[in-house]
Amino acid sequence: MRGQRVRKAREGASLRRSAAVLLAVLLLIPAATGVAGAGQRGGAGRAPASPIVAADQATRAVYVLDAGRTRWDTGGDDPGVLWSWSADGRRSLEDLRTDTSWTNPSEVKSRELDGRRYLLVTASGGLAAVVGYPDGAVYWAADTGTGNAHSIDLLPDGNVAVAASTGGYVRLYAASTGSRATGHAQVPLAGAHGVHWDPRTRLLWALGSGQLVALRVGGAPEDPALSVVRRVTLPTRGGHDLAPVLGTPGRLWVTTASAVYQYATSQGAFVAYPLQERISVPGVKSVGDDPDTGQVLVARPEPGNPCTWCTSKLVLYRPDGTRTLLRGGMYKARWWSADRGR
Repeated sequence: MRGQRVRKAREGASLRRSAAVLLAVLLLIPAATGVAGAGQRGGAGRAPASPIVAADQATRAVYVLDAGRTRWDTGGDDPGVLWSWSADGRRSLEDLRTDTSWTNPSEVKSRELDGRRYLLVTASGGLAAVVGYPDGAVYWAADTGTGNAHSIDLLPDGNVAVAASTGGYVRLYAASTGSRATGHAQVPLAGAHGVHWDPRTRLLWALGSGQLVALRVGGAPEDPALSVVRRVTLPTRGGHDLAPVLGTPGRLWVTTASAVYQYATSQGAFVAYPLQERISVPGVKSVGDDPDTGQVLVARPEPGNPCTWCTSKLVLYRPDGTRTLLRGGMYKARWWSADRGR
C-alpha cells in the first residue's frame, strides 16, 4: 500500500510539472512569433488580422503595424508600432544620397526569398531597396534617378523589378549579382505605376497609365531580358496600383484614377468581385485582401491632410472599420503577407 501511495504521489508530481511546462510554453508563443503573431484579437472562430505595412511620407519611414489596434502613434513607445525602417541616417546607404533619393516613400511590400523575409521599398526621389526583416540589413539598393520610382517586386532568382511613372519604364535589375548592382533590362511603359511578379503565370505584370502589360523574363539572372507578351487596355485611365487578389487565385487588383478593378489572368478580362460597388472609388493608392481573413485594406487620399496625396486613415471592408496613424501621411499600405498569389 505504501509503495502504491509513493508511486501515485510521484505520478501526480510529474503531471503537475508537465502542466507547468506546457503553460510556460503557451505563454512564450506570442513573444516567439513576433510580427507573424501580432494583432491576434479576433473573435471566436475568426482568424486574426495580419499586421499592416505602410509607407509614411510624413516621417520618411515604413512601418509594420498591429492591425488589431484602431490607431497608432509613431511619436512614442506605442506597442502597436511593431517595427520601422528609414533610409535616413544610414551610413551604409550614404553613397545613394538618401537625403534626396529617399524623398516621399511610395511603396512597401513584404516578400520572402530563400526562407528570409524582406521589406521592399521605393521612394519618389529615386531610391529602391530590399531590406531584411527584422535586422534592417540591405540586400540590394539603388538610386534609380529622377523617374519617380513607384513600385517594386522581388523575383524568385533574387533580381528586382522597378516601375517608374514619370520615367515611363519598367526595369529588371540584376540585383542577384550584388548589393549595388545597377545593370538592368528595361521596357517602356507610359505612366508605369505598379509591378508584380505572378508565380501562377510566371510573368512580370506591370501597370501603366493606360495599359496593363505582361512581361516575360528571359536571359540569365546576371544578364536579364524583358519582352512584352500581353497588352490590356484599362477600362479607365490613370492606372495606379497593382497587387494579387490573395483570396481568389489568378486575379489581380488594378486601380485607376476613378475605379478599382479585378483582372482575371486566365480569362484575360476584368471581372466583377464582392463589394465592388463600395470598394471601387476614385483615387485609391493601394488595395489588397488579407489572405487569412479576407478583409480588404484600402489607402486613398484624405481631405485636409498636409500631403494632398496622403492619408492618416486606412479603410477596411468585410468587416468594415478604419485604422489611424496619428499625424500620418501614408501613401500605400498593405497586409503583412509574403503571399504573391497562387
